[in-house]
This record gives sequence, C-alpha cells and structure tokens, in this order.
Amino acid sequence: METVTLTIKNQPDLYLEADNITPDAFAGKKADEIANLHVYVGREQHRLGDFFEVSGNAGATPEETKIVVNGDLSRVKYIGMKMTGGEVVANGNADMYVGAWMQGGKITVNGNVDAFAGTGMKDGELVINGNAGNYLGAAYRGDWRGMQGGKITVKGNAGSDLGTFMNGGEIIVGGDVDVHVATHAEGGKIVIKGNAKSRLGGQMVEGEIYVLGNIDVMMPGFAYREDVDIEMDGIKGRFALYEGDLGERHRKRKGQPIYAKLYQQIGA
Repeated sequence: METVTLTIKNQPDLYLEADNITPDAFAGKKADEIANLHVYVGREQHRLGDFFEVSGNAGATPEETKIVVNGDLSRVKYIGMKMTGGEVVANGNADMYVGAWMQGGKITVNGNVDAFAGTGMKDGELVINGNAGNYLGAAYRGDWRGMQGGKITVKGNAGSDLGTFMNGGEIIVGGDVDVHVATHAEGGKIVIKGNAKSRLGGQMVEGEIYVLGNIDVMMPGFAYREDVDIEMDGIKGRFALYEGDLGERHRKRKGQPIYAKLYQQIGA
C-alpha cells in the first residue's frame, strides 16, 4: 500500500469542503496531481495544495492507497466521503461528514468529529478515537436512508440523533450519548457502553439497542419482556429486554409482529 501524507499549512477563512480527500480520488496520481485536485471554500474553488503540503504518491487503486492527514482539521469537511476502499488516518479533530456515504475501506480519526459522521454509510469501518457530534450514522436531513452497513466505533461520547433512520450496520459508543437514539430505525445494532438520556428507539421498527449504563427516561412505547443473559463484543451480563416501539407499524414473521429490542444491563 502506498501512502500519501497531507499536512495542513493554511487554515481556510470559512470551511474547506474537501470531498476529494479519498483513496478513490487519489488513486493513480502523483503528489503534484493530488495537490491540483479541487476543493471549495464557500463558492470559491481552490487547489488542495493551497491548504495542504502533499507528499508521497498514491497506489494504482483505492485499495492500494493510504492517506494520512495531519494537523487541525476542525474546518475541513467531507474527509473520506463516498470512499470505496483503502485507508484514511486523520491525526486531529475533523469537521462534519467524515466518512459520509462511505462504501468500503477504513477511516481512523485520532481526535473528535463533528456532526453527520458516517451518515448514509453502506460499508467499511469508521473509528473515532475521541468524541462524535450529532447525527452519527444517521440519515441526511430530509432523507429516510440512514446507515445501511459497516461499523462505527467511538471511543468517547456521541451527541444526539445517533442512528436516525438506521437500516443496518453497527455503532459502538464507549461513553455516553445524548437524546434520540435510533429514531425511525428499521435495522442495525447500537451498543452504548455509558449512559443514555431519553427518547431511545422512538418510532423504531426493527433493530437492537444495548445500554450498559443508565437510561434517564425510558420510552413509553417500549414494554419490558424478560431478563436475559447476553455475551457479545467482550460484554457479558444480564440485561432487561424491552420491545417496541409498540405504537409503530411492524412487519410480521410467521404471523408474529417483529419488534425492535432494547436491552439494558441490570445493576447499571
């Protein structure tokens, strides 16, 4: 695998829309060609090289290309957007839409990310070694297709509206989450190792939520069923199983309705 290193040298006056920072856009290009790829600040088009020092040549394909981005990226949007393969490592805090609509490969952020990371994600892996903002793994506003596949891991906390309209894939949050988890979800799996506030699973049709900590307010549409023993992802314990959202439409299997499942660890 060939490695291209980007080091930020000039911060944009507004925000830098850099959807070309992907192995797909870099594949087959030399450093000077990569520096000439376009980026936007507002309506103005610029060169990637106007903001980053570029070193190294890309591999022949996305799968053979690794990108390392260094510096304060808190004004840089769309890193890894729609990527299909390869690897991106961001060494710093990043702005919105990291890994949005990604279809393969791996992104690692050694810092925090802002809103809409992994939105509409179809496949691949996104690892955030800090905190995540709102709408992680969710649908874009006005769309009904959230995360459909792949895996997102957050070592810290996550904001509100996690997994909105989620249809598949897996999200693991090592810390706490804010309100509205898996709203309108029709599939997928969410693991919260810390605490959750309220409105978990509102209008949720199918899928699973696991909470190892406290839930401030349980949704009234979820009904307690039984206590179960669970072992997964290195977690082993006894959980209270709730089903819901009982106020929503639900598909049937062998004549029985299929409900979303919410598990809370007992003794949290």
